[in-house]
Amino acid sequence: MTEELSRTSALTSRHTALGSSLEDWNGMGTAWSYNTDPNDEHDAIRERVGMFDMSPLKKIFVRGNDAQAVLEHLTTRDMHKIAPGQAAYLSVLTEQGTMADDAIVSNNGNDEWMIVHGSGDTMALLEASASGKNVEIEFTDELHDVSVQGPQALEMLNVNCDVELASLKYFHHIEARLFGHPCRISRTGYSGERGYEVFADASVVCDIWDKLVATGVMPCSFTALDKVRIEAGLLFYGYDMTTDHTPWEVGLGFTVSKSKSDFRGKEALMAAKGNEKIINVGLNINHSDMVEGGEVLSFNGKEVGMVNSPAYSHRLGKSLALAHINPSIPEGTTLEVKSNTINTTATVIAMPIYDPSKSKTHA
Repeated sequence: MTEELSRTSALTSRHTALGSSLEDWNGMGTAWSYNTDPNDEHDAIRERVGMFDMSPLKKIFVRGNDAQAVLEHLTTRDMHKIAPGQAAYLSVLTEQGTMADDAIVSNNGNDEWMIVHGSGDTMALLEASASGKNVEIEFTDELHDVSVQGPQALEMLNVNCDVELASLKYFHHIEARLFGHPCRISRTGYSGERGYEVFADASVVCDIWDKLVATGVMPCSFTALDKVRIEAGLLFYGYDMTTDHTPWEVGLGFTVSKSKSDFRGKEALMAAKGNEKIINVGLNINHSDMVEGGEVLSFNGKEVGMVNSPAYSHRLGKSLALAHINPSIPEGTTLEVKSNTINTTATVIAMPIYDPSKSKTHA
């Protein structure tokens, strides 16, 4: 770990025991690799069950009479449609209508909401939206997030839980006890599989982790996470979207509730619709391994885009990537892929390439 790390997971000792050197992401030491093969971890998620320590995501509680109104201004979703026990994936915008962050917001009931976000500017924008309002904002690293993903996730959790998880719908959450420990279980994830996020206090999360390992859940690194999320066409803030992009450009138009009277950046966002400079696409790259990212994409000798998030899928036998390209380039087009170390071609493909109907996550 480096001196710059300002946040620490209670699971640090578990990660180092598995061989992680705890690289920095979002200010927290993060398991980007273990001694295990990331392809084996990939297999566990797709065939059985694996888990990630997603505690580097930032968790914020917003409480009080004005909490919903504050979140209405902060986010692109209609908060009135998110009932207690429900959650929604959404965009947080700049005043210019571009992506400041993406997040999941959960309604915990009794005027309490939880925001889970990555490396974007959500906290500063939340505080600005809350100015003068009757709200309490609490950032916490005591609350940890263990994401249990895969076709056996339900079975592994349900047998050790005091609530029936089979009936928990996609993007719903519930208070529960797992292995006897209090937690909140949310049917969400970042894998393209049916999965659950277990939000639990630092004082109990290590025991939950250890007991999940004992039941056969495989700890998985962020290298494996990249493989499954790219197969599933899931975006990573800072790579696949930044403050340079509108939701329309990166395929997140579905997060925008157009009927809302107001939210930060709405006027600029609506004015930008139809003027997209890029679109977010998938690539099937003619290469035997993962490319580095940052490669220039060209068509007929003219630069048309760039590779953002690459991964090699041994399961699909493909070198894949998420990329930004000119909106005029149709699916099926063959592009040139160039950098200082590679000169090859790629085909523009529809995403997600894995389970395009999303039958697994929505089952």
